[in-house]
Amino acid sequence: MAYDASTLPDVSGLTVGIIGGTGDQGRGLAYRFARAGQTVLIGSRSAERAAESAAEIAALPGVPAGGSVTGAANDEVARRSDVVIIAVPWDGHAATVAALAEPLAGRIVVDCVNPLGFDKQGPYALTVAEGSAVQQAAALLPDSRVCAAFNHVSAPLLADPEVDRIDLDVLICTEDRELVDIVGALAARIPGMRGIYAGRLRNAHQIEAFTANLIAINKRYKAHAGIRVTDL
Repeated sequence: MAYDASTLPDVSGLTVGIIGGTGDQGRGLAYRFARAGQTVLIGSRSAERAAESAAEIAALPGVPAGGSVTGAANDEVARRSDVVIIAVPWDGHAATVAALAEPLAGRIVVDCVNPLGFDKQGPYALTVAEGSAVQQAAALLPDSRVCAAFNHVSAPLLADPEVDRIDLDVLICTEDRELVDIVGALAARIPGMRGIYAGRLRNAHQIEAFTANLIAINKRYKAHAGIRVTDL
């Protein structure tokens, strides 16, 4: 079955919360969703820092005047959002997610964290006891609807106001097939993006790990490479 964006649900009314919204990836995703007119909540351990980041994003080019971008502590963002994106550093992933298990109950949780290490030879994939970052999140969030997505989106491209389209596919891994359409529809709110189902959660490890290859590609070719799936 070919990809058909016309079949995707209307997600324009969903509130998107971003845990780790003050970091590069979180800020970039927040900016793109705000540009699309989505209601965005920036989460941080510090409510003040989150509010500052939200104000900065709201003032960026392309964000609709009067648009809704606000900041709050992680717990409040988790409670107020329909969809919550986890975009924290890997070394704080488990502790952050575990602390939010109660407010994230019943929520859609999108994990875009890539467990990578770095040494003199460059980036490399780390071994995760649960199999992947998203599987760790799923184990810690038994009452949430969990998927992996947005792992391969370049933070510099997301943050660049002069970039109107980001032509890549967002690979989605989940046990919950309904999430594929919901998260795919959110991806499609960013011009140029498509959401593509890439298998169950157990298949997320190689997607997270492939980010190390993309970093190597970007360094070699001075690019901001992404993934595009052919024949769809």
